[in-house]
Amino acid sequence: MNNVESLVRTGIAGLDEILFGGIPRHNNIIVEGAPGAGKTTLGLGFIHAGAAQYNEPGVIVSFELDETKLLRDAAGFGWNLQEQIDGGLIKIVQTSPAVLLSEFRNTDGAFSTALRTMGAKRLLIDGLTPMRLYAEAHDLAFREDVHVLIEGLNRLGVTTMVTAERDESIATPAHERFVFDTIIELSRAEHRRRVERRLTVSKSRGQDFIAGSHTMRIEAHQGIHVYRRAQSRPVVLNDQPTSDKRISVGAPAIDILMDGGLYEGSVTMVSGISGTGKTVLSVQFLTAAVKAGHKTLLVTLDEHPRQLARNAASLGFDLDGMQQRGELFLLYESPLELELDVHFDRVIKLIEQEGITCIVFDSIAVYEMASRAEVADYLYALATHCKNRLATVFFNYESPELLGLSQISEELKGSHLVDNIILLNYVEISTVLRRAIAIPKVRGSRNRQVTREYVIASGGLALLDEDCTEVARANAVPQLPFSAYSSLLSRSPTRQSPAIESAVVNGEELPDSVVLPQQETS
Repeated sequence: MNNVESLVRTGIAGLDEILFGGIPRHNNIIVEGAPGAGKTTLGLGFIHAGAAQYNEPGVIVSFELDETKLLRDAAGFGWNLQEQIDGGLIKIVQTSPAVLLSEFRNTDGAFSTALRTMGAKRLLIDGLTPMRLYAEAHDLAFREDVHVLIEGLNRLGVTTMVTAERDESIATPAHERFVFDTIIELSRAEHRRRVERRLTVSKSRGQDFIAGSHTMRIEAHQGIHVYRRAQSRPVVLNDQPTSDKRISVGAPAIDILMDGGLYEGSVTMVSGISGTGKTVLSVQFLTAAVKAGHKTLLVTLDEHPRQLARNAASLGFDLDGMQQRGELFLLYESPLELELDVHFDRVIKLIEQEGITCIVFDSIAVYEMASRAEVADYLYALATHCKNRLATVFFNYESPELLGLSQISEELKGSHLVDNIILLNYVEISTVLRRAIAIPKVRGSRNRQVTREYVIASGGLALLDEDCTEVARANAVPQLPFSAYSSLLSRSPTRQSPAIESAVVNGEELPDSVVLPQQETS
């Protein structure tokens, strides 16, 4: 654990969380990145937060941007640097690399005196690249200049942030990467024609931190906002909480198929093609949860909330009323601009702030579209977080297959993450499409391994009553031993039985069905 008192809080939203509280005081930090990655914005935010939030005066050294542009850029994020300058909390110094290096070679120069006079605790030098270009232009050893810079910074006794352009043409790591205490890398890339930014802490002497690539945004009225990668979320409890309490799916007949409903804190995947009723079943589940006293959340990624409420009202569900009473929360994000870390942060904050215990994600196929490479880890992070809060979750998944289901998803591979699986399918009978439900997996339960027909009507999904008459039983397909079939693993077993073929040819009665063993609890 880091000693919080020895840490300097950057004041950058989300960054201190990644750094477990901040950066060790007096560390020299280098922020690397390509043009437009956000280096100067991060540095300005560091200085502004020090003055505005922590009463730590700071100095900004700029080689290229003049004071007017710095003040303008800061004002765009709601930072009144001029007011802080007038109050003696911030000072902007415009100079050249030659002058600054000369000051650092002098142990008692004007620059050092100015910092001590104002009691500066933070320093931003924007940036290291002009110093490199100056050294190259004057045939000087830049490595020596870097050492002069570091020695001068150490004497000043401030926490310093230095920005630098990343030179991808250099095969070996730049020398400054070895001498700075903390390295923060910023990247900017296009993904599906939109800009995505990432922040990575490569090293930070004297502390632990969360490694890896974190989503970063430059937001209005805030500046830099770092969203911790979802997969890094810590396990809150050593032992995951469990419950014997059941929650209704919202359809009593489906509860019976599941041996009494859903276990509290379980995760259910509902898979089916569009139109099979995944969202309808989800609304049924949330409505039943509200009646049982739960706060609920519907994360909708496919339909806009207004359309969702209209469609639900046609089946007798009052989503607007549930929202107004604070029983249901709707979170909508367009899949076109979805960033997984940002979305995860919004979801879990809403869950924690409102004490939500029943959640539907409709549909997780959108997460797959946002990032095929990360979707499996992302869903695992979502499921783990909800389970640690004993929240009951529905993951709706849009199956690409109209009839039947051969796999959940090649990239998703999410079936092992969930406790329960509900399959909704179309079945073609003659020229009519009918709907069928099957529940192949319910952990800890003796679920019925049958396929039932259902309709979507007022009140949601309703299973049709099974015909238990003598005539129906006589017409039922006999359940024969597996030895009477071939191609069992192909999903289309073929019945091959001499006894049956002989009975059909001779017009005799078919053999009796085999008595299947009772299923044990999974």
